[in-house]
Amino acid sequence: MEYTTLGDTGMEVSKICLGCMSFGTSDWREWVLDEEEGKELVDRAIELGINFFDTANMYSRGESERVLGEALEGRREEAVVATKVFFQMDEEDPNSGGLSRKAIEQELDNSLDRLGMDTVDLLQIHRNDPETPMETTLRALDDAVRRGKTRYVGASSMWAHQFADALHASESLGLERFATMQNHYNLLYREEEREMLPLCEKKNVGVVPWSPLARGVAARPHEEARSTTRGETDDYAHEHPYLEGGGEAVNEHIQELADEKGVKMAQIGLAWLFHKDWVDAPIVGTTSIEHLEDAVEALDIDLSESEMEYLEEPYEPVRVSGHE
Repeated sequence: MEYTTLGDTGMEVSKICLGCMSFGTSDWREWVLDEEEGKELVDRAIELGINFFDTANMYSRGESERVLGEALEGRREEAVVATKVFFQMDEEDPNSGGLSRKAIEQELDNSLDRLGMDTVDLLQIHRNDPETPMETTLRALDDAVRRGKTRYVGASSMWAHQFADALHASESLGLERFATMQNHYNLLYREEEREMLPLCEKKNVGVVPWSPLARGVAARPHEEARSTTRGETDDYAHEHPYLEGGGEAVNEHIQELADEKGVKMAQIGLAWLFHKDWVDAPIVGTTSIEHLEDAVEALDIDLSESEMEYLEEPYEPVRVSGHE
């Protein structure tokens, strides 16, 4: 395993973050692993040297947090645990979602209870909340740090101008600033390269991309995009513009380079991200120990400058996706 410093936090994290959306309960999504399988995945991740885990309160309606917390019992101090808040958790309680002070405080407490932890390492806002002034959200997050309930705070997909405003507000008000950005970035979706990633690089914000393999579309020939359980049932994955513009050609270039090197397409997609200086640790979600091991092996794949260009060359601008 290789490690890197997460933004300017000083925390050392594995260059692969295990995304925990894929376990909790299959009652939530058909492709989600149940409890014991999820714990086995965490165990193997730790054996492989992964120390960075990302979950959210809305994953399996809290079950992902509970499973992760139990899986880390007795080895909590060695792990860097991130969770998220924003999406409504209770249909009958409108204050169980959003980024008001009430929502942040009560949902963070609920997350900590499920995780079995007094403090989470990184609390992220899962999306921007247009109904709540950013200053209100920042003050609530700052208080959470000062109370010892989270060590750092981070943001997720939003417009670059919104993130720039948030960073400026925290600096001018003397509040804890966002240390990380969890954004949508992969070989088939590179719109973040225009503004968000240069901003993060300039401000030394840690970047932990979600959907690094385009929800599996970058991991297999595009004709087989719906060949898995998730591909058949996760309609949200097919709402993204992965195969629009030059997407199919990019997919074919991934396949050709993987064949040439004798590795898997998913490993090429991850290796490309590992070669991007502005990426700290892609969030790899998987339902398979084998695929997790493949992801770790991808750290050893060297891509030349010409190979990077070959992978990127067919890409064309596509519509922005993932901010909501």
